[in-house]
Parts: sequence; structure tokens; C-alpha cells
Amino acid sequence: MGETSMMMQLTIVYDDVKGSNTNLISDHGFSCLLESSENTVLFDTGTDGNILLHNLKALGKNPLDIDTIIISHEHYDHNGGLPELINILPDTTLYRIKKDMTIDAPQHIVGEMPEQITSNLFTTGKLKGTPRDEHSLILKYKEGIFVLVGCSHSGLENILKVASSFGQITGVMGGFHGFKDFQVLKKIDHIYPAHCTVHKEKILKLYPKQTHQSYLGLTISLP
Repeated sequence: MGETSMMMQLTIVYDDVKGSNTNLISDHGFSCLLESSENTVLFDTGTDGNILLHNLKALGKNPLDIDTIIISHEHYDHNGGLPELINILPDTTLYRIKKDMTIDAPQHIVGEMPEQITSNLFTTGKLKGTPRDEHSLILKYKEGIFVLVGCSHSGLENILKVASSFGQITGVMGGFHGFKDFQVLKKIDHIYPAHCTVHKEKILKLYPKQTHQSYLGLTISLP
């Protein structure tokens, strides 16, 4: 896909669907690890922190390398693993849309406007959703914009609309929930429906060349 000075690697470390790696434990929930030469970011923590830590270690990932944790929304299958992580990463910066007074760690509360997290990583800002507000991640890389979502409670079409202001969207990954406005995916080159996506088969049928199977342990690289 080309060369650049900073490659970002995305690995699904928590998901409902198990891949070929028998050392990993699948479970309802979602978490994705973003690694680059600049930093290591964990997006969501799945349901069970012990399962999350097991999967990270089974994939050869050191949880102590995580310098930023980002929670998309306050549902147990996305923030349930947080206490175990905070126990070993008390100084890690935590991005979320609602402050948790029970957690003794630096918490950055995401506002309603997009904001920069690192040099190539942005949040959409808090978007209204049902039953929970949510924010998603926008990754800028050499070929365009890659969008990482938790459950898309704020509507995948709304998320993509915000992300499109950063450039041409080339990829999207995560839980699409009950999303069915399928035409908005037409011009996206790489589609990774994961976790809670209801209409995976429909999306695959409509866009067979663009849609990829998502599963626990999947790794992709963005140049």
C-alpha cells in the first residue's frame, strides 16, 4: 500500500467472532489496539478485563505499552475491562464522554466537537445516540481516512459524515449495530463490520469486493 515514515497497525483484541488463533478467547464486546511509532492506543476494553489481558498477551502485545485508552461509549461490552487495565496503568490518559468518579486516573472528557488526540488520530466528538451518546475515531493516513467505531449508536451515516470533513474515507471498522443505510458504504474501499453488526451478510452481499471478515486477532496496517 506504499511506504511512509509512520505505519499504524490495528489489531482486534476483543470481539464476538473467533478467528483461527485458538489461543485467543472470544467474548461479546469490542476492543482494538492501535500501534504506531508514536504511541499505543487502546480503543474500548471489551467486557472482561481478564479476557482482554489474556488476548493481548496471547497476541504478543504488552499492555504496559498502552499510553492512551479511549472509551467509545458507556456500555459494559466496551468499558467492562477498564478496571483491570487501570490497576496496571494508573497514569494512562483516558478519553471518554462521561467522567467516572470511581476511577482514579487522568480522564479527558470528550466534547461535542472533533478534536485531535495524536498527530494522526482524532475523535469525532460526542455524537447523540440511542440509547447512549458515543464518539468514534478518525485515523489520517497516507491513503485517506480510516474510521474506527464502537457500536455506532449515533448512526454510522452520521459518524461518516463527520469523518468525511477530514478527507476521503477509505475504510471503516467496528460495530455497526442495526445500521442499514447501506448506500453510504458504496465508495468506501475497505469495510470491516465487527462485533454487534446486525446486517453483516447483507453488507457482504452488496459489497463483496470491499467487505472483509472481521474477527478476534485480525491485524491490518495503514501506511
